[in-house]
Amino acid sequence: MSNYTFIGIFIVVAIAFPIVALAFAYFIRPKKPNAIKSTIYECGLDTIGETWVQFRVQYYIYALIFVIFDIETIFLYPWAVAYDKLGLFALLEMFIFITILFVGLIYAWRKGALEWV
Repeated sequence: MSNYTFIGIFIVVAIAFPIVALAFAYFIRPKKPNAIKSTIYECGLDTIGETWVQFRVQYYIYALIFVIFDIETIFLYPWAVAYDKLGLFALLEMFIFITILFVGLIYAWRKGALEWV
């Protein structure tokens, strides 16, 4: 079997898995909705006040920035483990990577994306 066979199997599974999951969810969903099933609740309790509350966009931007720098840590860890074997070229690449991320951090800071208001 060639390497393309495994890629083909992977693509078929990647397409089939969500389709099967959605079809399964469609068949086990409640078929007879009523007023009690359609009520909005929070942690099993009835809501008090407005149920649709808009959040500020800054919270989402703050969360996305956190995720970006969290992923940066994931990229830094394997590099630090294999640093002895990589040499000067890898050090230069990592310096460029960290510089780009630092410039992004400064940009976000100046735009006020890190302000928690």
